[in-house]
Amino acid sequence: MIRRIETAPGLAPGIGPYSQAVVANGFVFTTGQVPFAADGITPEAFEDQVRTCLSNLRSVLETAGSGIDKVVKVNAYLTTPEQREPFNRVYADFFGEAKPARTTVCVSIWDISLEVECVAVVSDSSEAAGGA
Repeated sequence: MIRRIETAPGLAPGIGPYSQAVVANGFVFTTGQVPFAADGITPEAFEDQVRTCLSNLRSVLETAGSGIDKVVKVNAYLTTPEQREPFNRVYADFFGEAKPARTTVCVSIWDISLEVECVAVVSDSSEAAGGA
């Protein structure tokens, strides 16, 4: 069974033809989350952008029947090498002891400073619950 989550509650709708997450075979695969609040506003400070981005990721995971503690792999995309340390500080606070595998790269991303996607485990009961 495959379940697609187009927009998680409390998040701004996507800006393209994609789902914010797809649940399949016991895993949830998220689309890259960016630092836009539900009202479309991006916080000014980079660390606040990281918090917004990771909070968006948490919302998508919870909508899919998963959570931050069930993340097994994160891909993070930053736009400058100087972002690495502030990103790591917020990321470490956010994930706590549940440290997933992670790849972090520095790339050029449209008009945003970072994007984060992940793969997480979902429970069988959540997956069987149907579409959102």
